Amino acid sequence: MSPLAFVLVFGAAIAHASWNIVAHGISRAGAPFLWWGAVASTAVWIGVVPFTGGLGTEDLASFALGVVVSAVLHVGYMAVLQRGYREGNLSTVYATARGTGPFLSVIVAVLFLGERPSIVALIGVAAVIAGVVAIGLVDRSSGGGARRLDPGIVFGLLTGVAIAVYTIWDAHAVRTWSLAPVAFMVGTTLLQVPFYSFAVRRRWRAVWALGRTQWRRILVFGVLSPLSYILVLTAIQIAPVALVAPLREVSVVLVSLFGVVILRESRPGWRIGASFVVVVGIVLLAL
Repeated sequence: MSPLAFVLVFGAAIAHASWNIVAHGISRAGAPFLWWGAVASTAVWIGVVPFTGGLGTEDLASFALGVVVSAVLHVGYMAVLQRGYREGNLSTVYATARGTGPFLSVIVAVLFLGERPSIVALIGVAAVIAGVVAIGLVDRSSGGGARRLDPGIVFGLLTGVAIAVYTIWDAHAVRTWSLAPVAFMVGTTLLQVPFYSFAVRRRWRAVWALGRTQWRRILVFGVLSPLSYILVLTAIQIAPVALVAPLREVSVVLVSLFGVVILRESRPGWRIGASFVVVVGIVLLAL
């Protein structure tokens, strides 16, 4: 991976981890938070579009197709993820999703996008995915017995599929039609607003209450969440998806270390050990 792509993806991971830490707790508000997130993201970044290459293309039909499909895929991803959090254990859903998504992205990128990562890079990918899954399963492994068919695993797998699908589609769109990442991101978040408006149609009082009490965190989300994905989209234009998709999951490590150092979460040795595995993978990807 080129140094520029590595810096972009690592910066994306830091931004992603930062908004997750800042927004810790309010994301559980569900649809009201998702509505505010889409509105804030659009409002913050739409003014940046003219200074970052505009749409990136004069083919308005291609741009429209790209953002419409992406918006639908991202809404579907959030719907499955939220359902998973209701039905299963949080750590199980998160770990399964964040490990499955990059894994499937790598397979699709190799089979259908014609990417050919080196053996060393693939070993790095495997290390990153294994470490991310291990981090997510820390809390689950310290719990009680398991059921035969854990809904957390089922919805985690479905979420991972959704991550892989929107990652591959977005990579295809920005590469094939030379779409500007900022405009693409703004278009996607703007089109998500009607979906979430329908979802909160009977909960507007809760939406306004959340906005009044949590506007600072919502604003931080509106800045950092799109920024993290804009950096990923930019990296995808110059680096293989098979390398970018796993590396962006470094955010999981950063959040985990925050939990160990600041929140004093359980089993710090396991968390730090799994994080070390991810770091080894990062080093291999950077070679």
